Amino acid sequence: MKLDLQTFRDSTAHSQPPADLSLALQALWWDAKCDWGKAHERAQERDDAAGMHVHAYLHRKEGDHSNAAYWYRRYGAPPSRLTLDEEWDELVRAFLAQG
Repeated sequence: MKLDLQTFRDSTAHSQPPADLSLALQALWWDAKCDWGKAHERAQERDDAAGMHVHAYLHRKEGDHSNAAYWYRRYGAPPSRLTLDEEWDELVRAFLAQG
């Protein structure tokens, strides 16, 4: 099943994420469920660009700006200037588009 942003957001009403989500999308799904620990675990499971970007977002959300800046640098981008909600939406859309 192809997910869009709204379907992904609606899926957070369930107790587990949809099957076959990337680790980055799983991290964002758990973040939407207010489970920062599970979100962080998923973000750090893969040391790839998606994981680094989500990792940066999560530390920004946590308020650990120096750690967030580190992960944005590793990802290769400056810290986001979007609101946290806007950045979450942007990340989810990008990862869903990657299939």
